[in-house]
Formats: sequence, structure tokens, C-alpha cells
Amino acid sequence: MQACIDACNRTIQACNECYDVCSSNTHVEGCSDCVKILRDCTDVCALVSQMIARNSVNARLICSLCANICEACANACSKCQNDCCHRCAEICRDCADACREACCC
Repeated sequence: MQACIDACNRTIQACNECYDVCSSNTHVEGCSDCVKILRDCTDVCALVSQMIARNSVNARLICSLCANICEACANACSKCQNDCCHRCAEICRDCADACREACCC
């Protein structure tokens, strides 16, 4: 479960950095879709990290949701032309994998 917390924390950082760049570059192709999901991804990753840390009985359920949102974020970021988005997409995919492993789904 620690691997999932670590992956979520890396994703929070990557999504926040990416949001900072993309929110000021919405004219760049693909950025508008990216910006829309980056905040959701950040929020759900923070929730997962907190729930696992406190050994919540609902952590596995939220991990499953997080995996889906991280995957959607990765897909959106991979369409954006900013360099940070391609890095963010990779980190989001890693997080989705870590969450799937944590929730056994």
C-alpha cells in the first residue's frame, strides 16, 4: 500500500505542476481537456493517500476510482502538446497501475 501512497503523491505534484503550465496555455492544442481533469486527478490522489495512511476500510474502493481517473488524466495529458503533460501522463499511468494493484482490481 505504501507504493500506492508514493505514486499518488508523485501524481499530485506532477498534476499541480502541469496545471500551472496548462492553465496559462489553454490556446495550446489539447490543453483545455487536460486542465479540466488535472484538478480531479490531484484531488482523488490526495484522498487515496490519506485514506490508505489512516487504514480506511474504504481505501480499496477509492483506489479503484483513482485508477480510472488517473488513466483518464493520462489520456488527456498525452494529447496536450506541452512537455510537462507527457511527463504527467506517464506518472498518472504509473499511479493507475499502483492503485489497481492496491485495490486488486
